[in-house]
Amino acid sequence: MCGIVGYIGSRQAAPVILDGLSRLEYRGYDSAGMAVFDGQRIQMRKAVGRLKVLENLTHGGEAMKGNMGIGHTRWATHGAPSDANSHPHMNAAETIAVVHNGIIENYIPLKKKMVSRGYTFVSETDTEVLAHLLDYYYKGNPLEAITKVLHRVEGSYALGILFADHPDEIYAVRKDSPLIVGTSSDGCFIASDVPAILKYTRTVYYVENQEVVRLGKDGMRFFSVDEEEISKEPVTIDWDANAAEKAGYEHFMLKEMYEQPKTITDTISPRIQDDTVVIDELQMTDGELSAVKRLHIVACGSAYHAGVTGKYVLEGLARIPVEVDLASEFRYRDPLMGEGSLVIVISQSGETADTLAALRESQARGYKVLGIVNVVGSSIAREADACMYTWAGPEIAVATTKAYSAQLAALYLLAIKFGLARGTIDSDRAAGLIRDLRRLPDQIELLLGQKEKIQRFANRYVGARDIFFIGRGIDYAISLEGSLKLKEISYVHSEAYAAGELKHGTISLIEDGTLVVAVSTQPKLYQKTISNIVEVKARGAFVMAVTNEENKPMEKVSDYCVYLPETNPYFANSLAIIPLQLFGYYVAVGKGCDVDKPRNLAKSVTVE
Repeated sequence: MCGIVGYIGSRQAAPVILDGLSRLEYRGYDSAGMAVFDGQRIQMRKAVGRLKVLENLTHGGEAMKGNMGIGHTRWATHGAPSDANSHPHMNAAETIAVVHNGIIENYIPLKKKMVSRGYTFVSETDTEVLAHLLDYYYKGNPLEAITKVLHRVEGSYALGILFADHPDEIYAVRKDSPLIVGTSSDGCFIASDVPAILKYTRTVYYVENQEVVRLGKDGMRFFSVDEEEISKEPVTIDWDANAAEKAGYEHFMLKEMYEQPKTITDTISPRIQDDTVVIDELQMTDGELSAVKRLHIVACGSAYHAGVTGKYVLEGLARIPVEVDLASEFRYRDPLMGEGSLVIVISQSGETADTLAALRESQARGYKVLGIVNVVGSSIAREADACMYTWAGPEIAVATTKAYSAQLAALYLLAIKFGLARGTIDSDRAAGLIRDLRRLPDQIELLLGQKEKIQRFANRYVGARDIFFIGRGIDYAISLEGSLKLKEISYVHSEAYAAGELKHGTISLIEDGTLVVAVSTQPKLYQKTISNIVEVKARGAFVMAVTNEENKPMEKVSDYCVYLPETNPYFANSLAIIPLQLFGYYVAVGKGCDVDKPRNLAKSVTVE
């Protein structure tokens, strides 16, 4: 999500910045901008749309003379795509310019404080707060001003900063958002990812959390947030450009799987305040939430599977009836919705044709629609009555992983919010649920660390013709997504079944050696699922179990077990899906499939 490039040296800065930004286009963006110091003042150009618009506006950078500058491609978070909301952002005197990746979580109170001090804001972004804070603290020493700002802001950020009266310096800062700096005989570079500067240098330094870098034409110096100078060792990049874009991962899908902990953090953190859930985007009071009589979740593909999980979680925590519909069915079945219904549409792209049609149909019937989407400014985001963004960032692999995980996190937050508003959970229980939510990213990291183990097992099933996934309750919802991940990227026939339905026909398909993946994360259903496993084992199945660490009896009835860390059963999907994603991925890799671009599939389905 978003791209940063900065340069100071003997070259003209603008063409270098444009070239670097073009190599970050895979990250996704909706606007672009540059700030270049021309020897007298900071020039700035910004444009909504593809990078080509900015290139034309600046004649390929030739219209912006100067040897020092910063550039940015923005994927909108705070504020819709517009020239005003695009980066860079500047102070009123236009002597300080800043570009920013990430989210400043406490920007609202900071903005109010700056307004009370006479500062005027021209954008809707959280980033503009940084420009004005830098202005407020700047007394001639850039490093001092930057460190004071860092002590005030909360959230994630990668920053590139120019000060007009320090024409031989650029500053780079990082916390939780990726940032590197590089050096060559021609000067120094800032970038949010390696491919942006690989053309110019292979000598880079990875900026660590809360480090500040002062870059000059002849070199760079590193400082801690307490202004203490630190030493760092450079790294020589030997990747090719394609590998660099993937941050060293073999495929974008694998890279995006590893981004899931951050995705969940980015989705939940801004909406948790003082151990309670605050979702301002809902634009509904607690009284209005408690008056909702029924929820209709409408989605397609993986988003639909997230909705199936959401049904169990919302009904369990908020005690509100929930219906889940495939959007392609909902729009044609003349649904009976009833007074007090709220429709929730879920879409990664925000452009899914059937889901968008369901939104419009619901509004035509007079019902309020909440969109859960990943792309700011998309059709669903614009047309829904309220929109909850998932902050997963752009996904490049067609098969979703991190956007799905973000959708689950958003639904968990909604369930807690509805439960509190309706009085079905109290503040103590909500605090416990929130603690479990906050633990999910670290627990996912642990599961991703088992990838070699999953890979070895997956290699045994590269030649499989049929694989079945079974589970009960939430575990059935997990099975739906695990099966889809496998079939869409490996082309192995796979089906998911509610485990109790096996004996109603499906068990006839089980033969000697058939792999059955049994998901069992719900303690109340352990014994029921074990009974179903015994049934398929009796027909010759080989069983892979995904279950909780406490469920030791599973070892006796299954052939291979993947154990999950302890969490609230309502949140089990977020953990159980990780080994299933890895399994599907490694089967596809073993078959030599194009993992990122599977046949016949598109990232965003914008037609029926």
